[in-house]
Amino acid sequence: MKLNDAVKTVIAEGLTCLASQPQTGCDRHGSHPHLAGRSNVNEQGEITFHGRTAESLLNEFGSPLYVIDTDDVRARAAKFVKSAANAFNNTVTHVSFAGKALLSKEICRIVTESGMLIDTCTMGEMRIALAAGVPEGGSCCTATTNPMRKSNLPLPNFAKIVVDEPNEPARIAEIAKRLGKRARVMLRVTSGIHAGGHEFVSTAHEDQKFGVALLPVGADASKLNVLDDLADADPRSRTHARRKRSHSGRSAERQLQYDIKYPYDMSHEKVSEGDRKLAEAMTMVADGPALAVLKEIYRHQDVLELVGVHSHIGSNIHDADAFIQAAKRMMLLRKTFYATDAYTLPEVDLGGGYSVAYTDGEDSMDLDTELARLADAVTTVNRALGMPAPVISFEPGRWTVAPTGVTLYRVGTVKPVQLAGTAKDKAGNPVTERVYVSVDGGMSDNIRPALYGSDYTARIANREGSSETKLCRVVGMHCESGDIIVNEVRLPADIQRGDVLAVPVTGAYGRTMASNYNQALIPAVVAVSEQDAHVMIRRQTVDDLLDWDVSE
Repeated sequence: MKLNDAVKTVIAEGLTCLASQPQTGCDRHGSHPHLAGRSNVNEQGEITFHGRTAESLLNEFGSPLYVIDTDDVRARAAKFVKSAANAFNNTVTHVSFAGKALLSKEICRIVTESGMLIDTCTMGEMRIALAAGVPEGGSCCTATTNPMRKSNLPLPNFAKIVVDEPNEPARIAEIAKRLGKRARVMLRVTSGIHAGGHEFVSTAHEDQKFGVALLPVGADASKLNVLDDLADADPRSRTHARRKRSHSGRSAERQLQYDIKYPYDMSHEKVSEGDRKLAEAMTMVADGPALAVLKEIYRHQDVLELVGVHSHIGSNIHDADAFIQAAKRMMLLRKTFYATDAYTLPEVDLGGGYSVAYTDGEDSMDLDTELARLADAVTTVNRALGMPAPVISFEPGRWTVAPTGVTLYRVGTVKPVQLAGTAKDKAGNPVTERVYVSVDGGMSDNIRPALYGSDYTARIANREGSSETKLCRVVGMHCESGDIIVNEVRLPADIQRGDVLAVPVTGAYGRTMASNYNQALIPAVVAVSEQDAHVMIRRQTVDDLLDWDVSE
């Protein structure tokens, strides 16, 4: 049996040896853990995708090239939907694919067939979702500046519209009245949880553009630590009452204390210290901007249906700890809104940000383990607060598509540069020679290294290469010294002009953040599967550039 006939499914966040064994990966002639889904290395050292060599794909579709394993996209989308449902088995879960990661009509159809909705944030994303045949109610609009203000699309096309600032409820209400519709809305809340690594992808701290703050300015957030003390709470509802004890010391049935105005009047002698602290935290939330906007939405309930709150804390987060803290705060907001207005928010959207491994030095989230931890925390805090479980929503984009993609390049210049040894490699060793390997793409097709300092790896894709390696920096063709695709990687010492270079885990935020800097043409996106290889999104052409330029 030939190796290409024995294709194994490989999830890209698995352990990789790309950095230590650059020319062949972990398995010299077999599956390749850090490449897209069903990728292999054949006996000649060529990387293959469902039996197609990397070089044959470049020869047919051009270079550079985004390659997406659509079978793997389908499998990962279904995996997240299943894992979320299994973890939160006491409530309903909704999973929306974050279209900003990678969007095309084909991707929309694949993820929706796998049980997902589509999360959109611009008119372009919404139009693509609709063109793909996403069913009415299958799109969640989360735009910072809500495009519904300028849209003639009927409101029922969207499952929900996420409100991002205090003035939006009135604007959306006016549109709904004009159309004779009732819009389903959520409020995006800035929880104060700092997560996600780089400042540009940490989205729940106070000083950034997203959401409405949970707490008033200057509030003592440490008072929210009371939420961590609810872990041992009785699973029955925490009411406005305290637990009475019998003479035997055993707990008797709870008795409601109707003379206590919970949570604001804490003067009652029967209120426990724990409840006093909880009431203090709730009072602080009740005075915050988020609750005020919830009240404003509720005031327009004739045309606005308030369906829940939305929390997104950051990107590429490796465990559930930050999600747990943010979720607890959302549950407290939900409880406080019930205490003040007797309204139970039906849904809490916990956003996205679930990590994947880009290199062998990075972790990826153990999805089942961490979602189970998150579910346990949400269940515990809601039981302690005496609240029913809400619908729980997620928005995984990166996790769904990043590992399914590989970018292929042709090598141009290979230039050794002698250094004095003042520069250091990742291990802290002095660098006396660095080989600059330039390719026919760069920051125009992958801006993340320049924008966020994101780390990637690379390997030769068209042959095995020599066993001797050199320290290399993979750079692009643009007029920027920061045009770096892979900052540090050991590649075969015989790397040469014309070789094919593969950069894995580029399925998310490559094509969608691509630009025409230096008037570079945005590469095609090719879908590979067991069935075939075909163009998903065509390559830009020079004619496109000229057609856009309408000046005389």
